[in-house]
Amino acid sequence: MTSSAFALSGAAPSFWHRARRHPGFVIGGALALWLLLAALLSYFWTPYSVFEIDMDAKLLPPSVKHWLGTDAFGRDVGSLLLVGARASILVGVIAVSIGLVVGTALGLLASARRGWVEELIMRVCDFGLAFPAILTAIMLTAVYGPGIVNAIIAIGIYNIPTFARITRASANAIWTRDYVLAARACGKGAWAITWQHVLPNILAVLIVQATIRFAIAILAEAALSYLGLGTQPPQPSWGRMLAEAQTLMFQTPMLAVWPGLAIALAVLGLNLMGDGLRDLLDKRLA
Repeated sequence: MTSSAFALSGAAPSFWHRARRHPGFVIGGALALWLLLAALLSYFWTPYSVFEIDMDAKLLPPSVKHWLGTDAFGRDVGSLLLVGARASILVGVIAVSIGLVVGTALGLLASARRGWVEELIMRVCDFGLAFPAILTAIMLTAVYGPGIVNAIIAIGIYNIPTFARITRASANAIWTRDYVLAARACGKGAWAITWQHVLPNILAVLIVQATIRFAIAILAEAALSYLGLGTQPPQPSWGRMLAEAQTLMFQTPMLAVWPGLAIALAVLGLNLMGDGLRDLLDKRLA
């Protein structure tokens, strides 16, 4: 059914019908799907093992045997990119989940209780925003040593204040709606209203924000791995591939181009998908 047919029938087009007509969402979804498929494929197949070193094959240019060439240790760059996608997916999913769950809970609590509880939570969030993911990772590394777990914790902690502030602002707007006032007049408690009315009506905002924070988490993981604070050898990571390629920039610049391009496409795809979701989930544009 075309958009004109929907207009004549008076029925609003479905989400997927509108999604197929949104170029940003389509392109972003395709790039995000590429990232996911690359990570999944690496669990079942890679052209070569990423843990085997072959010094006789080091720094080979792209060829039929090695489509993207080899690195300084003779490892296939294409295989490294596939396996490196795992770290991006893992860090993104867990770190964003930490921020989403904890931050949403704090934001809902602040909005429901108000008063000194809201003020305390917001001031703690302001304090948390003063410590970016890289600084938090450095502090954790100094105590517990570098590793992907500490990178996930650092990025997750960094996401909590953002989700808390967005949740609190969106929930405060819902608390002023007529149906919420009616529910309070009927004797419903603050927590019942929060679960039945507030949270369902802010889910769209949280989903869009989670998608955007996923892209930021991928960038943060790459930055931490580049600094040696994230994924540790021998596990491949796009950030570590960039770090290893920096000393060979004039000899084999493509070693830095491939992981940089992978990071750029993944972040671009998630940002485009987040912007598309924001447009598609906005009821005023439905």
